[in-house]
Amino acid sequence: MTTNFTLPRPLRRSGSLPSSRTVRIVVLGQGAVGKTAMTVRFITKRFIGEYDPTLETIYRHEATVSGDVVHFEILDTAGQEEDALLIEEKIKWGDGFLIVYSVTDRCSFDEVMRLCFLVNHIHSGSRKGSSDPPPTVIVANKKDLQYDRMVTTEDGESLSKGLKLPFFEISARDSWEETATVFHTLYGEMMKQLTSSPTSFRKRTVSKLMEKIPKINSNSTLGSTGRSFSFGSFRDFLSD
Repeated sequence: MTTNFTLPRPLRRSGSLPSSRTVRIVVLGQGAVGKTAMTVRFITKRFIGEYDPTLETIYRHEATVSGDVVHFEILDTAGQEEDALLIEEKIKWGDGFLIVYSVTDRCSFDEVMRLCFLVNHIHSGSRKGSSDPPPTVIVANKKDLQYDRMVTTEDGESLSKGLKLPFFEISARDSWEETATVFHTLYGEMMKQLTSSPTSFRKRTVSKLMEKIPKINSNSTLGSTGRSFSFGSFRDFLSD
């Protein structure tokens, strides 16, 4: 099956849905699968080839999706081994989830199932009034590296079908449109759930752990300095 990367059609607006909304997205996956490259590609339309894989950041970015002004808060996790409390706090923080693997790394693909279980398990106890699993999209990155491929497209499609989750195979390097479609689709899934279960997205408190994660306001930073996200300038954008 070939995935078409057209942006989602506008959602029918409900009288209960505001035209401006803040959504929290957590990007999960093993290290070196391209989580930072994918996130920065979405918010800047640029691809960065090198970055610090241990860096953990919350990006704040405003975009228009299906006629809505959306304030994205995107947590780009480091993807390294960490204790259960740390990952639990990060998952509790999010409203929607992108679980990313690389088609060149079979171990990162095998990790997807565990991460999906963690997200569902942790949110089942924190999303009062909703029995639905949190909106989640599975993303296979680096499809441009065909000669290094270890995970087939059919593998990804079979996994996503079993988990009943949307699936996209993309190249963050080659296509901003493919990358944007992933984030726009997740936003659409979040709005569908909000319509059917409004209590799912009640405002939650932010833990001290989450307050310590550096934040980048992408629009204001790029607009005021004109500088791009690159390995050399990346750290300079981080606020205390």
